[in-house]
Amino acid sequence: MSFQTVLVANRGEIALRVIEACRELRIRSIAVYSEADEPMPYLKLADGAVCIGPAEAARSYLNPAAIISVAELVEADAIHPGYGFLAENPGFVEICDEHGIRFIGPSQTAMRIVGDKVATRECVAAAGVPVLPGGLAPKKPEDAAAMAEEIGYPILIKSVYGGGGRGLRWVETPGELAAALAAAEAEAKAASGEGHLYLEKAVRDPRHVEVQVLGDERGRIITLGERDCSVQRRHQKLIEESPAPNLPADVRERLRRAALVTAHAVGYWSAGTVEFLVAPDGAFYFIEMNARIQVEHSVTEVACRLNLIKEQIKIAAGGSVPLDLEATAPRGHAIECRLNAEDPTRGFLPSTGVVHIDELPGGHGIRLDTALYDGMTVSQYYDSLLAKLIAWGEDRDEAVVRMQNALRRFRISGVATTKDLALRVVSHPSFRDADLSTSFLDKNGLLG
Repeated sequence: MSFQTVLVANRGEIALRVIEACRELRIRSIAVYSEADEPMPYLKLADGAVCIGPAEAARSYLNPAAIISVAELVEADAIHPGYGFLAENPGFVEICDEHGIRFIGPSQTAMRIVGDKVATRECVAAAGVPVLPGGLAPKKPEDAAAMAEEIGYPILIKSVYGGGGRGLRWVETPGELAAALAAAEAEAKAASGEGHLYLEKAVRDPRHVEVQVLGDERGRIITLGERDCSVQRRHQKLIEESPAPNLPADVRERLRRAALVTAHAVGYWSAGTVEFLVAPDGAFYFIEMNARIQVEHSVTEVACRLNLIKEQIKIAAGGSVPLDLEATAPRGHAIECRLNAEDPTRGFLPSTGVVHIDELPGGHGIRLDTALYDGMTVSQYYDSLLAKLIAWGEDRDEAVVRMQNALRRFRISGVATTKDLALRVVSHPSFRDADLSTSFLDKNGLLG
């Protein structure tokens, strides 16, 4: 199988990455865009661009009918969903299948399994992957309270569907449970349309470590190293690095094997991520699997010298995963900082306005993934991510220094950004010592 035309069903830097990958593979790319995104320069890099609706995502990038209509109009063989929007929507995969259009991602069956956190837990636990005590939250408050007592406080409340920290609540004592359940249900319903929750034993001061997997339809699955994503704010990742520093070799290998077992258990192909919590004592537990390319895939690409977007496209066209594992083994160290249009001095409120670029970083070992341009309007309609800045070094110390220098050169005005916070983090002694956990920002007073 080979693709003649790929429809790019996303926006911003990930749309640009897909367009570039198609060019390298000599595949025609057609981009879709909303009315708000009409001025985006990357649209001119595609072989064509079609407007699919107004600025509101629900009427454009989240509108399956509009996207499928364009795909049929331009005779697209396949659709690349990027991340976010419809990337993890099994219903959209089903629609693509019904219209004879290849979805560049996993099967709808695998996506339905990993999209249901309770079903995924049961599946991977049966395969022998460690999971934390927990289960589906009962609807009756008294039953939920009894279940929480049985699990043992502190507990986490999570949304069964969706991700990105939506619906997630840390509960320290029984007195906090009822209010936390109500708030989590409302947030989960707003984010995914489903208010189902589950309760899970919470781990204090864990590291968040995830393993990148890549599989093909022949059942071959490889891992491409792991990423430490512990530096977070309210469960939103801010900084990722690969490989995870200060991780014992045996833990690293067991994480890799657990990720392979997980991917095989759910019948996964394409690019995906298996996420774990690593406790201070070295024990680790499966959290979830993401059935898409991750925002932070770039840090793995730099470490492994592999274009994951191209690999996704080749696998969807019937190709195999790279079989030379030595050639794709992580080398050196890579760090990624997400730079968002948010104001840390005002509780991370989203910042909108017209961007003026004074300087953007570059040079040896530096990569900047962005769709920014001078005069671009940052609106309230989409995610606040402006750019991903990646620094690579022969070792972690070199990568940290390069990141510090690159952050100082990321100078834009017109909107507030998280650049200064990122610079404080990578310059902090605890970060330099790789003393990492999901409470890193709070423990080191970096949110004040």
